[in-house]
Amino acid sequence: MNLSSEVEGLKKKQKETCEMAARSILYALDCKDHYTYGHSTRVAFYSLALGRELGLNEEELYELELSALFHDIGKIGVPDSVLLKPTRLTEEEFLQMKAHPTLSYEILKDFEPFGKIAINAKHHHERFDGRGYPDGLKGDEIPFMSRIILIADTFDAMTSTRPYRKGLPYDVAFNELEEFSGSQFDPALVKHFINAMKKEESKNEKTFTLSIVNGTFEKDAA
Repeated sequence: MNLSSEVEGLKKKQKETCEMAARSILYALDCKDHYTYGHSTRVAFYSLALGRELGLNEEELYELELSALFHDIGKIGVPDSVLLKPTRLTEEEFLQMKAHPTLSYEILKDFEPFGKIAINAKHHHERFDGRGYPDGLKGDEIPFMSRIILIADTFDAMTSTRPYRKGLPYDVAFNELEEFSGSQFDPALVKHFINAMKKEESKNEKTFTLSIVNGTFEKDAA
């Protein structure tokens, strides 16, 4: 076996290990909160759609998919009384919920292959104008993948039907994204995201697949 083949073999083994770890951690999230698990798969799907629209390469798309799947993994550490509360959170409860990006980072950071993933997950609630959390990063200070995930995360939150409200139609959600383009969201990414979603909408498909978790999922939240 030559050195090149050996290196490729090690990369393949590392990738397999990453995916096994990913499935195990996501299973724990599914046991904790099935909605958040489903939300994470949809955020990964929307993020990948934007990533492909932007022309990201396979390695970048792989990082993006893992980052999106893990963006809310820190919610494992949020008390059930807060995470699963069906009504509006109190100020104190909201502070507990706001800890989840940092918890995501803490869960992932010590597993070397997830180093970039941990950082992307930590910053998915940073705003383009610097008014987000946990670190108040602004504009290009925010990791590129985190800026993508924020848009996908917000879009899914708006379009998903929950027990207390019906999800918004895509066109209404697009208007909301455009309204906060430049303040909450990276304006260049918003334009590409809307284009990507219009293409997905035209396919009229009810499901999507994710290679890392080796599964098929419903586009609409149950």
